[in-house]
Amino acid sequence: MRKYIYAAFLSLFLFWGCTDWLDVNKDPNSLGELPNSNALIPISEVTIANNLMGWDFGFAGGYWSQYMAQNYNASQFKTLEEYSEFSFNTAYQELTAGALNDLKRIKQIASENEDNGSYLLAEALSIFVWQIITDTWGDIPYFEALRGDEGISSPAFDSGQKIYEDLLSRINGLLAKDFSNAEINPDADFIFAGDVSKWIQFSNSLKLKLMLRLSETPSYNNADVLAFVNSADLLQESAQIPGSIFENKDGKRHPMAEFEAGSAGYLTTNVIASKTLLQYLVDNSDPRLDKIYVAPASGHRGAFQGDFDSDEDSDGNTTLDEKEAYSTMSFPFDMNIPLISLWETEFHQAEVFARAGMHAEAKAHYENGVNASLAAHGVANTITVDGGYAKWVDGSVEEEIKQISMQKWVANAKYQHWESFLERNRTKYPSVNEIDVAADRKSAWVNFPVGDFTISVKGRAKLQGNLPASAIYPNAILTRNTSPTKPSQKDNVGQKVWWNLKAGK
Repeated sequence: MRKYIYAAFLSLFLFWGCTDWLDVNKDPNSLGELPNSNALIPISEVTIANNLMGWDFGFAGGYWSQYMAQNYNASQFKTLEEYSEFSFNTAYQELTAGALNDLKRIKQIASENEDNGSYLLAEALSIFVWQIITDTWGDIPYFEALRGDEGISSPAFDSGQKIYEDLLSRINGLLAKDFSNAEINPDADFIFAGDVSKWIQFSNSLKLKLMLRLSETPSYNNADVLAFVNSADLLQESAQIPGSIFENKDGKRHPMAEFEAGSAGYLTTNVIASKTLLQYLVDNSDPRLDKIYVAPASGHRGAFQGDFDSDEDSDGNTTLDEKEAYSTMSFPFDMNIPLISLWETEFHQAEVFARAGMHAEAKAHYENGVNASLAAHGVANTITVDGGYAKWVDGSVEEEIKQISMQKWVANAKYQHWESFLERNRTKYPSVNEIDVAADRKSAWVNFPVGDFTISVKGRAKLQGNLPASAIYPNAILTRNTSPTKPSQKDNVGQKVWWNLKAGK
C-alpha cells in the first residue's frame, strides 16, 4: 500500500507552485477513472493529509498561527510574514481536482455496487474537504463544481453561507443512513482500518465542527448544538493518517519532513521559533515545549513575528538578532497527521458546555482535550492539576472560551496548523496585542505580551495592523471561469469569510 503514499506525494510535487494549473472539473493526473475504490481511498486520504500539513497550509498555518517565524538569514517564506497576496493554488488544485474528484468517483463506485461503507467514508471526507475550502477562500464554485463531465466548464460561484447550509444538510443525510451492514476494506483505509463505527463517529464530530464554526453568526443556536452533543457518538480517538505508514525514504515521509529531507532544507534553512508560542510555553513551564521546539545549545529562544532583515540587538546582549541561535521546529518522518484530532473534538464539546453555563461538563471535556494533546506528545499532565497554569477556572462564558481556545492553539502546534488558523479567526484567541515591536525593540523584548499575538513587523503596514483572514483566489479560477457569478479578486488576505464576525483582528 505504500506505493499510494508515493503517488500522493508525487502529485503534490507535480503541482508545486504551478499558478496557472487549475481546473476544478477535471484533473488529468487524477485516478478517478479507476473502477476499484480500494485504490482511490488511500490516495484521497493521504492527499488530504498532505495538504493539511504540506506546502501551502503546513507552512502558512504555522506562520499565521505564530508557531513559526522566518529565519533572519533566509528568504523562502518572507512573503507569508509580509501578509502578501497568497492564493495557495497548490492546496486548491490538490483538494479540488485531486481529492474531491477521487472521492466523487468512490461514491459513484459505491452507489453502483451498493457499498455503503465506502460511500460513508467518501461522503464524510468530501464534506470535510469542502468545509476547509470554503473556510479558506470564502465564496467558491460548489454546486456546479466537479461537473466537467456534464459540460459545465465554468461552474457558478456560491456563497459560503449557502455552501454551509448544504454541507450541514449532507452530513445530516449521511448520518440518517443505515450502516449496520456496511463494510470498508481495512487495507484501503489508512485512517480507521475499515472500522465503520469510527467513520460514523468522524461524521458526528465533523457535524459538530460545522455547527460550531458558525458560533458568531445569527443562525447559531447553542441549545441545538448542546442537544446534538448530548446525543451523538463522537470520536474517541484522533482521525488521522498514522505515522506508521511513512518511511524515511524520498517521497514516503510526513510532508513537512519531506520538505526538509535531502537537499531541500526548508525547515532548518528558513523556519525558527516564533516568540509568541515559544515564550508562552517557556513562561508556563509547559511540558510540550521540548516536543514542539528544539533548543540550541544556548537555550530556547524565539524571534519576533515577521522581524527578518532587522539589523538590531533587541535584548541588548551585544549580539545582533540575526546572529542569535533560535529554537527550531522539527517534524519526524513518521509523525501522525490528524484530520480531526481527539483534542479538537473534546475542546469543541467543552465550548458548547461553556456556552450553556455547564461548568463541570466544560471542565471535564477541556481536561480531556488537554490530556489528549499531552498524550500525543508523550508527556505527563502537570498543567491542569493544582499549581498548573492551565488548571480550569469557572468563569464567564467568554473567559471559559478563552481558556479552551488557548489550549486548542497550543495543542494544534505541529499537528493542525491550518485548523489553528481557521479556529483563531472564529474565536479571536489568542488576542492581538497592539505592541509595535519595531518602534521600541528593547521594551518589546522585556515586556513581551506573552499569550497574545503580535502583528508581523514586516506585515503591519500591509493589512493596516490586522492579521490575515483568508486566501485570495488562484489566478486560474478567475481567468478560466467565465461565469457571471465570478467575483472580483480580493484586495488582500485580510478579507474575512462570512462567518468571521467576532470583534477583533
